[in-house]
Amino acid sequence: MIGADGLGHRVMRDLILRAAESQRVNKTVSRYGMRLGARRFVPAETLDEVVPIFRRLNRFGVRAVTGLFDDYGLTGEQVERHEREYSRQIVRLAEEKLDANVGLKLTDLGVRFDHELMFDSVARLLDLASEHGMRLRIDMEESAIVDATLDLYRRLRESGRDNVGLALQSYLHRAPDDLERLLPLGLNVRLVKGAYLEAPSIALQHKRDIDAAYVALMERALPNAELTAIATHDPAMIQVARSIIDREGIPPDRYEIQMLYGIAEAEQRRVLEVGLPLRISAPYGPTWFSYLMRRLAERPANLTFFLRGALNR
Repeated sequence: MIGADGLGHRVMRDLILRAAESQRVNKTVSRYGMRLGARRFVPAETLDEVVPIFRRLNRFGVRAVTGLFDDYGLTGEQVERHEREYSRQIVRLAEEKLDANVGLKLTDLGVRFDHELMFDSVARLLDLASEHGMRLRIDMEESAIVDATLDLYRRLRESGRDNVGLALQSYLHRAPDDLERLLPLGLNVRLVKGAYLEAPSIALQHKRDIDAAYVALMERALPNAELTAIATHDPAMIQVARSIIDREGIPPDRYEIQMLYGIAEAEQRRVLEVGLPLRISAPYGPTWFSYLMRRLAERPANLTFFLRGALNR
């Protein structure tokens, strides 16, 4: 039998991630996907649908975060449209008095073509969020834009904006060095394993190595960052995080566990039962399929029924 870190797992993961980039698959699934079972993992297609989900999560003591799935912002008009939607999220969540915030994707906001436009857009969003007492976090996407993402974070912090966080991906070889360079800025960091197809020269390829790198990032970030979000569904990683938190005496306002809506719900309940702060992510938007593929690639069995139905249409 091939183990979780064996060839079968890696091949299936690569196939799923390639499907995420397929225009044909995206078109088919966008048409039929919710009927094929995607609603289990992508509970909302609009902000109006997100709000009652977040109300329910808050009633159970769970924090929330939303975001936006859309095509890349490759023109000023597209960036403006995305910024308007992110602004609408910030204001609506605040008006509803929800314990929730927003994650930003820089591919929505100009990172591909105009870094000054991107800075201005993100700065406006942070200022709006600050007016409502909200922190935003910048998502980390493919390795080609990591430098631009980190440069933006540095520039925002140097401008006096401290209600901003970002993510680091443990599978990138550069992640430990990036963490060390960011810590002196006052770091709000979300630790993830990474969910893009990257070359071996750029990223670790084996689960055991990625897990070990993730633990090393937790060991350094939890005691030293202003806030560390542990984004994982892996019980082993959560247990390691708990051990570090207990050993270092880290107060609960300096960390949280983050999971995705519809994934590992039994583990979510266990996190709440032991008193760890938990935040659930539920973004929405028209290009949700790529998100679904990337977020679930670590557990291909969860997608078998969904992909089979979509590809046979």
